[in-house]
Amino acid sequence: MAKKAKKYLEATKKVDAIKAYTPEEAVALVKEIDFAKFDATVEVAYNLNIDVKQADQQIRGAVVLPNGTGRSQTVIVFAEGPQAKQAEEAGADFVGGDDLVQKIQDGWLDFDVAVATPPMMAKVGRLGRVLGPKGLMPNPKTGTVTMDVTKAVNDIKAGQVAYRADKAGIVHAPIGKVSFDEGKLVENFKAMNDVITKARPASAKGQYIKSLTLTSTFGPGVHVDTQAF
Repeated sequence: MAKKAKKYLEATKKVDAIKAYTPEEAVALVKEIDFAKFDATVEVAYNLNIDVKQADQQIRGAVVLPNGTGRSQTVIVFAEGPQAKQAEEAGADFVGGDDLVQKIQDGWLDFDVAVATPPMMAKVGRLGRVLGPKGLMPNPKTGTVTMDVTKAVNDIKAGQVAYRADKAGIVHAPIGKVSFDEGKLVENFKAMNDVITKARPASAKGQYIKSLTLTSTFGPGVHVDTQAF
């Protein structure tokens, strides 16, 4: 633990805590100071000037990053009939109806994303207490409640990232791996930033993005100039 702390402190010394870096500078620095012994995830954290208690100021959605996330996702689909077949052909890892609902009720949660057709939501709704707290409940805002299961599965497998503002108005989202080329990380970063910027609620007042930070899994945060995009 002490060794990790020492490496973290050494990495912190390379970050100017006062400076707001450009996206390109921030990406390069995060890659440079990463000290994990594995291919760490690069994440963004948006501190937004919103009140999530207001229904019209809740930020939630999904975006397909141009260069993916560098992580394979296990996708399950709640569907029956033609949609079940389409989901299987699209590459869904598990497809089912009542049997899949029962499997999850029995304690199985070995998947990353759940998709459901609208007719199946009455049954999937019974799993709310299990899937909700883990952020796995299908939702129309993230494109995971849809009749077009082919597109949903393809988007997720291609690198779709779901994002949601927490109670403090902060959005955390992965944009790739440390092993990615700087150009690809910057491109993913800008794609995410475009989506968050466009999601600004009409009722939000003042400066929308209060602060923006880029970091790797264990590395220190690097402040990014929100005007540099």
